[in-house]
Amino acid sequence: MPSSLFTSVSGASAEHEYYTPLPPGYRLGKTKFIIVTGSVMSGLGKGIFSASLGKVLQEHGYRCAPIKFDGYLNIDAGTLNPYRHGEVFVLDDGTETDMDLGTYERMLDITLSKDNYLTGGKIFHRVLSQEREGSYLGRDVQFIPHVTGEIKRFLRHLAMKSKADFVLMEVGGTVGDIENEYFIEAMRQLAYEEGKRNVCFINVTYILEPGFLGEQKSKAAQLGIKRLMELGIQPDIIACRATHEVTEKVREKISIYSNVPVENVVSMHDVPSIYLIPGMIKQARLDRRIMDILHVNHQRKRAGDGRWLHFIRNIQKPEREVTIGITGKYTALRDSYASIIQAVEHAAASLRCRAQIKWIDTEKITSQNAAAALEGVAGIIVPGGFGKRGAEGKIACIQYAREHQIPYLGLCFGFQLALVEFARHVLKLKDADSTELEPKSKHPVIDILPEQQGLASLGGNMRLGGHDVLVTPGSRAYALYGSGKIRERFRHRYECNPKYIPQFEEAGLVFSGRASANAGRIMQILELPNHPFFIGVQFHPEFLSRPLQPHPLYASFLKACLPPA
Repeated sequence: MPSSLFTSVSGASAEHEYYTPLPPGYRLGKTKFIIVTGSVMSGLGKGIFSASLGKVLQEHGYRCAPIKFDGYLNIDAGTLNPYRHGEVFVLDDGTETDMDLGTYERMLDITLSKDNYLTGGKIFHRVLSQEREGSYLGRDVQFIPHVTGEIKRFLRHLAMKSKADFVLMEVGGTVGDIENEYFIEAMRQLAYEEGKRNVCFINVTYILEPGFLGEQKSKAAQLGIKRLMELGIQPDIIACRATHEVTEKVREKISIYSNVPVENVVSMHDVPSIYLIPGMIKQARLDRRIMDILHVNHQRKRAGDGRWLHFIRNIQKPEREVTIGITGKYTALRDSYASIIQAVEHAAASLRCRAQIKWIDTEKITSQNAAAALEGVAGIIVPGGFGKRGAEGKIACIQYAREHQIPYLGLCFGFQLALVEFARHVLKLKDADSTELEPKSKHPVIDILPEQQGLASLGGNMRLGGHDVLVTPGSRAYALYGSGKIRERFRHRYECNPKYIPQFEEAGLVFSGRASANAGRIMQILELPNHPFFIGVQFHPEFLSRPLQPHPLYASFLKACLPPA
């Protein structure tokens, strides 16, 4: 391979077409790369598959670093509509990301950073910034080699920083999308440079099963894989997503069409919980085949985790059931609340129960029909959100839960609306509101954060990421956390207006958590002492919930919802 292929971090040569910047100290072949692409359609669960594979490789004793690429031109996911893209997941360093980063953190039980997330906008911003700084030495800047070179540099930087044995690279979208073709080209080049035994390509495809035919059809999958091969990528593994287990006949068709041995064409059909997928991967011996492809040792094992097996048993054989209401305005797309769903599942498994979720669209709910809307639920969660639509319906649900002793957990917006409801119906401030919803409110009990005053841009200007919270000793929150100082993740612009704090406290509402900064003026946790469970938090505890470590707020809320054993 020509020595001119590789350059310094910032250098490029006018004499050669190669541009592959290597981080200082990077060694080719030290890290193995697993590239996961998708064909036929998006939304197949590539992130869940990648995370599950990483979980299995961890069980073999290997360190895994996941990374997700999204082809859109946004710098991050902060301004994306949940209806279009699912929830925005927030990392501890404040990076707003795709929901798959949450899947990685939960499944692998690790904390990720901005180095684990890449968008088209982020790459182009880096390339254009470097062009302005003169880093390309007068070259005409092109997709190849400069954009592809920066992508490879980003991956190699992650490999070095994480000291990973495996980098799991998920390419968002679908093969054939114009916004990810240059990225797939970068992955082809990566395999060329790193060597075939250091890069494994996995394509997650979809097997159609039209109801009117009553059989599985593989033609769309074949054409999607053909498109990938036209881009210079020969997949090593084909993972077939389907409603039911993929038949041997269909697997044989895909094998013949894609040059992939039939034993490497595996069924990844629907299962009741995503946490069963690592077991499916092991049953198909997919982990062993990938290690063979990448020439790594099967025997490098760590001790098995009996807690994980116990967790799976609790999911599969629950002893009780409980119904939880989630009130929101994005209920038509369940991915909008993915982390909440997972946090509820973690807590339910720890209590050996199954939590059924009742989705409650609040746009048409009033104080007159709230009782009917909440019929049959043992507790309600009011999740985060932005904007006025559905807010009054949420307030009606909160009032009903407060007055009828129904367990309540308010998250971010749910914290703010709980204060609005309390101000209106307990403090008798009839016009109480949030300035986000009613800018000219006579009683703005929720107002914009002081540091946000005067900002016009919506992108990247919120209170984001991990922050410390001081918890009041003797409070319910203190009993749940067992600590006077905690760290949680935030994503909000509005807070409790400090001028109303004395009135809330005089009426019996307890602020049991405050920001460690700003002299404790920013309220972070509220609770009602004389209630089975009524807690609102300004942060998003679901972002920290893990299968084997359910978040204490979710576990305690769900426990309060269960009838006595």
